[in-house]
Amino acid sequence: MTYYYKLGNIPHKRHTQFRQPNGSLYHEELMGIRGFSGIQSLLYHLRPPTQIHKILLERTVEIAYEEPGPLRHRHLRTATVEPGGDAIQARIPLLTNADVCISVARPTESMSYWYRFAHGDEVIFIHDGTGVLESQYGILRYRVGDYLVIPTGVMWRIIPDANTEQRMLVIEANGHIEPPARYLNRYGQFLEHAPYNERDIRPPDELVTYDETGEFEVRVKARDRITSYLYHHHPLDVVGWDGHLYPFAFNIEDFEPITGRIHQPPPVHQTFEAPGFVLCSFVPRLFDYHPQAIPAPYNHSNVDSDEVIYYAAGNFMSRKGIEQASITIHSSGIPHGPHPGMYEGSIGKERTDELAVMIDTFRPLRLTKHAVQLEDKDYAYSWIGNR
Repeated sequence: MTYYYKLGNIPHKRHTQFRQPNGSLYHEELMGIRGFSGIQSLLYHLRPPTQIHKILLERTVEIAYEEPGPLRHRHLRTATVEPGGDAIQARIPLLTNADVCISVARPTESMSYWYRFAHGDEVIFIHDGTGVLESQYGILRYRVGDYLVIPTGVMWRIIPDANTEQRMLVIEANGHIEPPARYLNRYGQFLEHAPYNERDIRPPDELVTYDETGEFEVRVKARDRITSYLYHHHPLDVVGWDGHLYPFAFNIEDFEPITGRIHQPPPVHQTFEAPGFVLCSFVPRLFDYHPQAIPAPYNHSNVDSDEVIYYAAGNFMSRKGIEQASITIHSSGIPHGPHPGMYEGSIGKERTDELAVMIDTFRPLRLTKHAVQLEDKDYAYSWIGNR
């Protein structure tokens, strides 16, 4: 849960006269979720945010899927994805269902326009790179390991730092992405035993107000198309805002792992939840300390979910043949577990340096044709010992 925050100048009382130096009123905008019952923020613009000059269809969004085949575990090698374009153009959708679209991106350019997704929140995991997430809420610098959480409706663009390689995992949700409810008390504050808390959430820290005229473009993704809206004034003309709704960064290094005497199941790694899926962080940690403990996970069947793991760094304790930026998909309906030798090999080890992001979806995922082009075809048979 985000906490109350403000930047810039705001009036003492909401919905009251707040005047610019020339005597005209600032233009108040309420941005909230779940109607008027969710978190919200109030923003104050120099000009009405409704003054659209021109509307154009930028493009339709059509995803090509693989033909249905036998159900099997999959492994995608995304390290070789070609870089190019900005943070939206560079997205390569790999896995989707009605709740989520999972993409990778290696942008090389700054976005020349601002963007927002109209149907839900987005999480951008920064595997490589540094830069700025710019929005009407201000400037938010990002670094390796950041989850950039962008609520629906936020207008943003990414400006990578010059001469820095960028690699991103993008999770686009059809709904809102939040901390697990069990981490919060009845007042919305993180509990003492939560693996992270308010101090780990980084909101924008600098508000820049642009009082400029000209032609400015905002692209909105909604209903399987991207529409371009042109304004005669700069869209980042906010002089102040306050509330609980804003984009923020949370770095995976700030996720404090929960360990035990015996192997702890994936819910201890949960970081966020959203309609239809959860997101978990596997971070470097001490292994189990029972004298007879087996640190590697046991074989298990994801009866109700597809398990997607994106490998960011380190050596994953249960897996062979993967590399940085690999993605494994363990489908519901088929058991999976550690690769041959990894279960026994984990005995006696004291720690792991693995760093990975897991997305468990409660509806089956479809692979796109892009995903198939990156596939390690032998992965489904990689549990056979002599391979």
